[in-house]
Amino acid sequence: MRGGGVPPWCESAADRLDGNLPDRVTENALARRYDLTPKQLAHILRRIAVEGWIEQLPGYGWEFQPTLTSMDSYQDSYRFRLTIEPAAVLEPGFVLDREALESVRAQQQRLVDGEIRTIGNAQLYDLNSRVHEAVMACSHNSLFIDALRRVDRLRRLIEYRRSLQRDRAAVRCAEHVEIADLLLAGKRAEASAYLREHLSSVGKEKVRRPAG
Repeated sequence: MRGGGVPPWCESAADRLDGNLPDRVTENALARRYDLTPKQLAHILRRIAVEGWIEQLPGYGWEFQPTLTSMDSYQDSYRFRLTIEPAAVLEPGFVLDREALESVRAQQQRLVDGEIRTIGNAQLYDLNSRVHEAVMACSHNSLFIDALRRVDRLRRLIEYRRSLQRDRAAVRCAEHVEIADLLLAGKRAEASAYLREHLSSVGKEKVRRPAG
């Protein structure tokens, strides 16, 4: 593998965002580009296929899936979430899944308590997305649920670059805990308002900070 301490899957994510990888690639081309053995390449392809940003083509080659790559589209994703997520909490079919909410709340509390400093950006993104998707699932609105899952897939790569510094990320995780607490207490209107404030502020924070 290449030196520098950057995992090849991270390097390929950066190259994809920068437009340095075509929509369709072969395994040979990827192995040459990142100096990988067949075993290393197979492991990386399995990982990013599970994450949903590449799919194997029938017979030969791989195809990268659509992702958000510009700041305009990234901002659009937050405006879209501001529209659907607070509204989902107020859906007439909303039924609290207490077990699911308690589970994601506990994970977020562990992050606040220190685990956030020991995990990578990809895992942090997955854990944070899980909170929002767990809340959305309670709406029982299949269109809302599918829409959020799709947006989460599209923004995955750009989120790796725009993850907050850990001190700020811990604050956002504490806000996830508060959202869960409000819902568990049956305070849906308050939870909806707090969720809107959370999405608005974190979106602005990520958009204005320099990518790195």
